[in-house]
Amino acid sequence: MKNFIILDDEKESELLKIKNVTCCFFGHRKITVTEGLEKRLRAILQDLIENKGVRRFIFGSRSDFDALCHTVLTEIKNTSEMADGGQIVRVAYLTKSEYAPLEKDRKRDEKAIRKVAKIEITLQGYEEIYKPQCVFSAGKAAYIERNQKMCDDSEYCIFYFDEQYKPVLGCKSGAIKTGASGTALMYAYARLKKKNIYNLLGRAAEISDKSSQE
Repeated sequence: MKNFIILDDEKESELLKIKNVTCCFFGHRKITVTEGLEKRLRAILQDLIENKGVRRFIFGSRSDFDALCHTVLTEIKNTSEMADGGQIVRVAYLTKSEYAPLEKDRKRDEKAIRKVAKIEITLQGYEEIYKPQCVFSAGKAAYIERNQKMCDDSEYCIFYFDEQYKPVLGCKSGAIKTGASGTALMYAYARLKKKNIYNLLGRAAEISDKSSQE
């Protein structure tokens, strides 16, 4: 039995019109998780929930940073009671290649862990699964389209963005070629769209709000 709601473009558009304040996450695939990083993330999430009215949180890639954000948000969801009676909703924006394995993989991994560790466990889950048509039909550009859609549908963006990081794109004739990371491209896109940005690698979890970008 599925434990999430599957959304198409029409249903997601209806939810966005309700003006549920939304936040999304972008970060490098591999990160170093420290106690300080987790504390900064938790403080930002609690502020968004308690003071900014954020209730919907959008996840995309299965990066280390996404996993950290999902874990901390789920802990808050399971231990906090909203003053307005609302609920924290975890939303997955998926590409076509990601959709089919999601629930199958989760149930398989839960079963394996329960068998070995002899404990009850629920792995990463979502209340809503969104399959954007523009992403499903985008082909090789699906991940870019998905990330931009996440940003477009959010008021707040939380980043783990290292400005010095340059991924290796290839190596020809002994010369290593580097370029901008996907996170760097999304950071620039979020600034262009004048989103409220939190960068956990900035100075004291630097906040770049709309007024500072104008």
